[in-house]
Amino acid sequence: MTSRSIIIDTDPGHDDAVAILAALASPELQVRGVTTVAGNVPLALTTLNARRVLALAGREDVPVFAGCDRPLLRPLVTAEEVHGHTGLDGADLPEPQAPLPDRHAVDWLIETLLAARDDPVTVCPLGPLTNIALTLIREPRTVAGIREIVLMGGAAFEGGNTTPAAEFNIYVDPHAADVVFRSGLPLTMLPLDCTHKALMPADWIESLRGLGNRVGNTVASLLTFYQRYDVAKYGSTGGPLHDPTVIAYLLDPELFAGKRCNVRIETTSPLTMGMTVTDWWGVTGEPANCMVMNQVDAGAFFAFLSDCLGRF
Repeated sequence: MTSRSIIIDTDPGHDDAVAILAALASPELQVRGVTTVAGNVPLALTTLNARRVLALAGREDVPVFAGCDRPLLRPLVTAEEVHGHTGLDGADLPEPQAPLPDRHAVDWLIETLLAARDDPVTVCPLGPLTNIALTLIREPRTVAGIREIVLMGGAAFEGGNTTPAAEFNIYVDPHAADVVFRSGLPLTMLPLDCTHKALMPADWIESLRGLGNRVGNTVASLLTFYQRYDVAKYGSTGGPLHDPTVIAYLLDPELFAGKRCNVRIETTSPLTMGMTVTDWWGVTGEPANCMVMNQVDAGAFFAFLSDCLGRF
């Protein structure tokens, strides 16, 4: 089986944790490393959380590199109201035993991507795009080592979950997102338009306890805590599970549907800062720069995640 090399850039976060676990459970993916960024909670916690998730999976052989502790130009905005004070409230996770490398994530990304020019890597951002943008700014030649970028973020028509116009990951660092979306790299965006069509059924969350492993029990506890926010905020029957859509797309793109179109990032307006302005109907005449997904087979998506988590 030919595996695809990926790098996960993340700010765990409950949904980030499930995405990391799904990737680690999939032999089709080779996780080269995990880079962390400030987002859902500050950098020290996102880094610790990534290491705890790897410890839970028994995969501390995968290196974690701490990255940027703030956006390129703006003050950091976090989301403790969603993820709790630790970023992974709701369950006890094991303490990591592997030491944290004394190396900045951007330095590691530059070295790794420069060395990957003959066998490019898929980059999977699950949080703000600060690390990826800074990598491209500092060393433009890294584009040759990137096969594609598949990211969770943005909203085409759904409206934002942080402001009326902006989704959290893009809003936290819109200037970084602007760098990435102008990079010319192949981009696929899993926005709220897609993730809000896959709301977690309560019985699915509970079914994870029946997988017969620690990972299933832990994830069930994490998601029980996590979905309470969206259920209360939106009055829905379940919360969306955003970030694992990136891993599901890599492994089974037929679960999703969308369209290539031009996407620009708003970086100047106080009213619409961080908006992913999506030219769905091609009215600007600007060339398409992103594959934007707006449909997902929710039942198959949750079955995919159950299968992944059951492998531990």
